[in-house]
Amino acid sequence: MVPGSGEPASGRPVPRPATPSDLPGIERVIGRAYARYADLLDRPPAPVLHDYQPEVAAGYVWVLGEPIAGVIVLIERDDSLLIENVAVDPAAQGRGLGRVLLEFAERQAVGRGLPRLTLYTNEVMTESLAVYLRLGYQEVDRRHQDGYRRIFLVKAVG
Repeated sequence: MVPGSGEPASGRPVPRPATPSDLPGIERVIGRAYARYADLLDRPPAPVLHDYQPEVAAGYVWVLGEPIAGVIVLIERDDSLLIENVAVDPAAQGRGLGRVLLEFAERQAVGRGLPRLTLYTNEVMTESLAVYLRLGYQEVDRRHQDGYRRIFLVKAVG
């Protein structure tokens, strides 16, 4: 770690568990990250409508940066770690923060002895899908869920 910076010697930020006081920052980042999709959907993106307080209390939410620039929600399943949401503030995009969060998820899965990561994205979020595919995720399903057209992906880790 670089003394006093909250960053490792590599200069890359390290995710930390979210606290209740982080909720406004979490909501800000998620709202900004998904704003560009508002006109492409008939309803607001699911992450924008979600109440993150229970996940914060359960220790599922991790944040990156000060002020918060990235958020990831990780939920352990029987045989995988679900990336329920990953978002980077548009003002901070292009700096590799999304990759930092996704690499963190991989380390979490491996550390928990889970063989794979799972996630889903909306069909209109083509940029996100392209990133996931580039990072080794494989599409396994497309279906309507909770009123959204979702693409489900998986990545083996470990």
